[in-house]
Amino acid sequence: MVTPSGASGRIAVDAMGGDLGPAEVVAAVRLALHQFPALNSITLVGHEAELNPLIALAGLAGEHRLSVFHASEVVTMDDKPLNALKKKKDSSMVRAIELVKNREAGVVVSCGNTGALMAGGTLRLRTMEGVTRPALAAICPRQGGHFVLIDAGANPEAKAEHLVHNAIMGSHYCRVMLGIKSPRVGLMTIGTEEGKGNALITETHDLLRRVGDVVNYAGPIEGFHVFAEHVDVVVCDGFVGNIMLKSWESLVKFFSSTLKQELQANPMRAAGALLSKGAFNALKERINPERYGGAPLLGLNGHILKAHGSSTRYAIKNAIRAANEIIKADLNHQIEEDVARANLLLVAPLPSL
Repeated sequence: MVTPSGASGRIAVDAMGGDLGPAEVVAAVRLALHQFPALNSITLVGHEAELNPLIALAGLAGEHRLSVFHASEVVTMDDKPLNALKKKKDSSMVRAIELVKNREAGVVVSCGNTGALMAGGTLRLRTMEGVTRPALAAICPRQGGHFVLIDAGANPEAKAEHLVHNAIMGSHYCRVMLGIKSPRVGLMTIGTEEGKGNALITETHDLLRRVGDVVNYAGPIEGFHVFAEHVDVVVCDGFVGNIMLKSWESLVKFFSSTLKQELQANPMRAAGALLSKGAFNALKERINPERYGGAPLLGLNGHILKAHGSSTRYAIKNAIRAANEIIKADLNHQIEEDVARANLLLVAPLPSL
């Protein structure tokens, strides 16, 4: 076993939890190391006897930016989250989280069991000062670019202050990943008229207006606005966000398969498709859910980045790149400062009329 070095900047990758197995993860690491020369060092966490031959086969045996941390167990997709954390303490997922907890790594990337990863991250890393609930942030395509959706499923029963924190965390993640200096934040509801929506939306709307310039709040938005060039961060609870995310992903698959069928329906359409191949490839890249690779669980004392269980090497490679950007940007420090500012404004007495 190679002991990880370069503590805070290292990326810990759970090599065992994904549906496609450790070979796909090693292939992703190879792509990432070759494609991104400035990438931080990577520690593959998993069973050495399985990983070392795969590393050698990939031509990475002498790569100084790559090490292996041995873990003898695997959290499967069928494991109950809390049982897995208790009974599989030497699993690749748990050991990877512990590397972050012990500051031997700056971020965990995992394709493993979502419930176990979120529970393990929350229980072992704990939420950062001022934040009571973590949130998943996903990047989705829209007209003219992309937007951040938060919460994408971590906290289905949120309070108004949780959504304010989501707005702050989503804004900072948007700055890091999308390069937008002052992201426009929209609160997801069923109409933009004042008072439209449930009690949670009404209270959150009031609180977001109270935090002033901590968040560039653009107001409530509805479904028509989500994929238009209207806002850069869409804030909602995890129940709504998870439905939105999975609906978008299934819609991408539906349109892709339908378009393919229609273009192959007759020779004339096939010829037209060939002439338009460049445009179709560009569209495919724009709407590809694998483009950013995963969603970070924001709000913890350490970084967790969740990739899909079925992630390919290209998706995992992009998740590793996102992890590297998170480390470089010192994301948590920025979030903590703005959460502290917002929390002070939320408890301050309202000015008298």
